[in-house]
Amino acid sequence: MADINSKIREFVLKNLDEKPIDGIKDPFWEALRSTGTELWLDTGDMDEATANWSAEMSALTTNNSLLNNEIQKGIYDNFISDAKGIVKDLPSDEQVKEIAFILNARHGLRLAKRFGGKVSVELHTDTAYDIKAIEYYGKRYHEICPDQFIVKVPYTAEGLLGARRLKDSGVRINFTLEFSARENVIVTRVARPDYLNVFLGRVGAYLINNKLGDGSGAGEKAVISSQTWVTALSLKNPWRTRLIAASLRNHNQLELLAGTDVFTMPPKVAASGHKTLSGKFSSMIHENYEVSQFESAKGSAIEKFWEVDDKVLRLAERLATNVPNTGSDLIHIAAEEGCMDMFPELTTEEKAFISSDGKIPVHSRWEKKIHAGEIAPDTLLTLAGLASFTADQEMLDGRIRDIIG
Repeated sequence: MADINSKIREFVLKNLDEKPIDGIKDPFWEALRSTGTELWLDTGDMDEATANWSAEMSALTTNNSLLNNEIQKGIYDNFISDAKGIVKDLPSDEQVKEIAFILNARHGLRLAKRFGGKVSVELHTDTAYDIKAIEYYGKRYHEICPDQFIVKVPYTAEGLLGARRLKDSGVRINFTLEFSARENVIVTRVARPDYLNVFLGRVGAYLINNKLGDGSGAGEKAVISSQTWVTALSLKNPWRTRLIAASLRNHNQLELLAGTDVFTMPPKVAASGHKTLSGKFSSMIHENYEVSQFESAKGSAIEKFWEVDDKVLRLAERLATNVPNTGSDLIHIAAEEGCMDMFPELTTEEKAFISSDGKIPVHSRWEKKIHAGEIAPDTLLTLAGLASFTADQEMLDGRIRDIIG
């Protein structure tokens, strides 16, 4: 396999002819950056990124969904056909997975060369519960572009451990699919990544879609709480972990969350903010946002998006002090510490519900388990997010299969 990996690396790097662009300085983005916020674009679309890129921006993020959007345009069909020649001796499923890796790496390299910044690249969703696979593919991304690639690892028990191994071996990590401060407490102490996230738009959407509130303040409160905890706890680590405010839905959030370590902005949000906002930013990281809740929110456990209790802190320190070897061990320890709602065991039927409901779970399906402390809203959104990425990964894989036969 080592020989194939070498050939794949050579193939990915070959004939990379992206023309670098120089971002133009922009007082609007400079004012936002002066609050302490790194500015990233959340897109895999080269044209969208080019239209919104400025000198103050330092990175781009991709994911399974964004890459799939690019692949479905057909722009890589010939590239996929050529890639088959390298992986043709592998079993068919491995051919697909390797070509998916090749596509991620190639598109990431194109973004890196054109914009000159860091690029977050995503693992195949099949690796989410496989520590060895996370480590294997993460190191291969790093070997291809060590100075600019940041490897995205999803929030699972195995993801925590795989990310820790990668980071300890020198691979930069963007830990993804978190929705709460308490998840990020665990990530900061166990995985110790360079970056981690709050997908704040979906937090508000969870309240709106399930008629628990109007959504206002919820995602923002989760971000501010996460920022406070991550900043404090990463002081115990060998390096600083930075929080990304992700899944921005409205340009007003650029003002409401100014001072957060990082914004990863969809181009539409960036463009709308630039057009609409005054450009007078000040840090809001100590703001205490109120969350609008309906009567129906009582007992819904939505406070777990922003509150961190002693059980979570004990779990984080126990895991950080003695890092488990397996995901099963980590889950067992979480249950011992009273945090089983963070790593629940799901039935086949429940997994199907997660997949069928899309990015925002139906709260009423889970009320009994939430009341019993067996699952929580932040965990549901994490599971739903991974299921959504998996569906898009399957679409991408399907196009690869259709092309290579």
